[in-house]
This record gives sequence, structure tokens and C-alpha cells, in this order.
Amino acid sequence: MKLMYDVIIIGGGPAGLNAAMILGRSRRKVLVFDSGKPRNRWAVNMNGFLSSDGVNPRDFIKKGREELQKYEIEIIDKAVATATYSKGMYVIDDEEGHVYHSRKLLLATGLKDALPEVEGIESMYGKSVHHCPYCDGWESRDKAIAVYGKERSGIGQALAMKNWSDDVTLYTDGTDKLRTQDLDLLKHNGVKVCTDAIERLEGEEGMLQRIKLKNGQSREQQAMFFSGETTQQSDIGKQLGCEFTGKGVIKTRRLQQANIPGLYVAGDAARDMQLVIVAAAEGAKAGVAINMELQEEDRVKV
Repeated sequence: MKLMYDVIIIGGGPAGLNAAMILGRSRRKVLVFDSGKPRNRWAVNMNGFLSSDGVNPRDFIKKGREELQKYEIEIIDKAVATATYSKGMYVIDDEEGHVYHSRKLLLATGLKDALPEVEGIESMYGKSVHHCPYCDGWESRDKAIAVYGKERSGIGQALAMKNWSDDVTLYTDGTDKLRTQDLDLLKHNGVKVCTDAIERLEGEEGMLQRIKLKNGQSREQQAMFFSGETTQQSDIGKQLGCEFTGKGVIKTRRLQQANIPGLYVAGDAARDMQLVIVAAAEGAKAGVAINMELQEEDRVKV
């Protein structure tokens, strides 16, 4: 006889773990899969989370896992390869071919960022190069901030970074698609513009010190922000036939329900507001909604 979980959660980040806690406290049999590749794994600190501001993301996850132990939540440190749904049951295959079954499924698999193709950026990502000003802008306050965005893609972020520093420069890396009105807007808001191609980022111990241009010049910079493309960490949503928005995240209803029966999605995989505290809150919402759905299904009808 196959073992049936009430809920399988794919993703062991803030959304997945918070959902697991709510479900565990509801006395549900829960299994969490964690591939060990969270979106913020390069970050030194996790910010903007009340009571955990500045905590290392790995320490945050470790503490969360420890808190789940008393609720007997099972966690498997493997990726999920496939998921199918049929007649009220989800069938999950992990990367080693083991099969699991559940009544409900929560995707908390998150997104992954595409780094700009600039030499030196990988060693600085999460330390002095960032994509989210609400996560890392405070730590970069009053510094010489570079904003990377080819063609016209960096205008909005360059203007936004003026909130954190008066010294902001937009780098378009060899592309020159800025319009006259763009340049006027940037100039009147005190944003400098550099359209020259970038050769590499230079610095020490992950801290940006200067941007070397291909024309031989160097510009002193202390932090860089970019607004790049994101993609789903996992293709499970696509496998199951989820509906996606134009921005590539999974469409969900008010309580994180997707368009497949019994399927819920929480965290960055389903929202444009991509903050750790929002992901955790969505996990809690999903946990409550899943438990209520299970209660309704199990209730004796009269």
C-alpha cells in the first residue's frame, strides 16, 4: 500500500518552510523537498524581515528547519524531477527516481536571476552587486552606486536608486538607445549616464571598487544594482499545466491557488513582490488554505 501524504511541498525556502509549519501545527502529514539552491544563496545577509533583519540566509533556513522538527515534518534534500496529477492525487518523482504521493501539492520553488554578462560580477554578487534595492539598498546608502541596464532597461532602477544615494550612474554597456527625453529625465534627477562598453568589474573580497571600460577608462564605484531577467527555478509548474503571467510567474488566486485542483503556489514563483517576508507570508496563507480544503474534503456530510 502506497504512503499518502496530505501535502508535498516542493521548495525549502521561507515560503515552503512557513507553509510546512502551519500544516504541521494543523497535524498534517507533510513532506518537503529542498534542492538546496535558494535564490538568495549568494547573499551574505537577508534583510527586511522583522526580527531577522541582517541574518545570514543559510542560518535563517537552518533555524527554520530546526523549528519544524517538533511537528515531525519530513524533509528530503533532493530536487523533484516530475510531478503529475490525476483523480485527486499528485505523484512526485525525485531526481533519483523515488516516487511519492500526496493529496495536495505546494510549489515554493522560487525564481533564478540571470546575471549580466560582465567579467568579475559573479564573485561580487550578493556582496556588492545586487538586484533588489529593498533588500540591499540600505547597505549601499550614500555610496557611489552603478546601475546596469542595457538599452533603456535600467532607467527605472537608476531613478529609484536616488532614494539611497545622490551618486548614481546608469551604465548601458555599449548600447545607446536612450531617447532625448530619457536623458533629460535622468539629468534633471541627478543620474549620470555612461554608454561605453564595460570590460570588467574590479575589486577585492567581493567588494566592487571600480568599473573598467573597454575604452581604457576606469570609474570608481562601490556598489552595483541590476534589473535582469528571471526564470522559474523549476519546470514543475509547466509540467502540471499552470497558467503563467506575462512576467513568467505562475498565476494564483487570493489564497495562492493555481488553476490545477489541489495545487498551490507561494513565494517568488507566483508573485512580482519578491521579498523574503512576503514569500513567508504567502507560505502561511497557502498552508491555511490547504488545511481548510482538506478539512472540507474529510468532513462528514449530512
